Amino acid sequence: MSPMFEVVRYTPEKTDEWNTFTARSRNGTFLFDRRYMDYHSARYHDHSLMIYDRGRLVALFPANETVDGRLISHEGLTYGGLIVGRKTITDTVINAFSTLEKYLITARFQVVIYKAVPRIYHDIPSEEDLYVLTQICKARLIGRDLSSVVELRSRIRFTELRRRGTRKAQAAGISIAESDDIDTFWQILDNNLTRKYGVHPVHSASELRLLKHRFPSQIRLFVAREGQETVAGTVVYVCRDTIHAQYIAASARGKQTGALDLLFARLLDDDFREARYFDFGRSTETLGQMLNRGLIFQKEGFGARGICYDTYEWYL
Repeated sequence: MSPMFEVVRYTPEKTDEWNTFTARSRNGTFLFDRRYMDYHSARYHDHSLMIYDRGRLVALFPANETVDGRLISHEGLTYGGLIVGRKTITDTVINAFSTLEKYLITARFQVVIYKAVPRIYHDIPSEEDLYVLTQICKARLIGRDLSSVVELRSRIRFTELRRRGTRKAQAAGISIAESDDIDTFWQILDNNLTRKYGVHPVHSASELRLLKHRFPSQIRLFVAREGQETVAGTVVYVCRDTIHAQYIAASARGKQTGALDLLFARLLDDDFREARYFDFGRSTETLGQMLNRGLIFQKEGFGARGICYDTYEWYL
């Protein structure tokens, strides 16, 4: 380990430095911006780390600690892992992990749960962390979730079922528009989740409004309307060249008219046709052990195919 490397725990005084590095990194998204991470800071005991080489910030490690001695990167986010600069090389990543391990052992952590940033969110290739994590730190893969992604530069056609739904929505006079009406969409979403699964959305309506206010260009709501009535919608996260459907929901009328089919036809054909990937999100639960076949069937109907979201366990 290079004696020039140092790990410093994040504090609010370092917000600007953290956010500037995130924006310029090659594998970070706005989810690592402290304005996003800290909206639910009361739920998690933050233990994010900043890694320096001779005083120069070279990596971030967004994380929280648990009462049972684990560090999770990050429990409140879909993915985490080591966030690095565009010019970072493998030797720097090796030194960063070595320094990180020494810090964590001194801090009496026993295990790290490492949720890697999926490759579709990398600005340029950035999987040195997976090599170092598994081959040097001897971490093991403990979860592999499956997400469904459309590669927009090489698209697969909608299935006939999805095309039929699109035509049905057009015949019903469904219109598609961008909207700021989070509350109406959230109510449709909440009704669906409580009725089908007995759960509520991860974000409350007020949290979603707050985040959309903080990130108006990155968090966008698109809805399908029949007349003046919202019957379906999706909240998308714009992460550079990758678009992620954070929430998707349709009312009973929306499902009857095929509103979501028309909505995603519009987004893929028009609004985000210049993007690289459209990520419909995971169709798995419990670290990938349970696959929702009905859900993934719908996503694959839009031409989406599989990308893995991996989780590792690193014993110190």
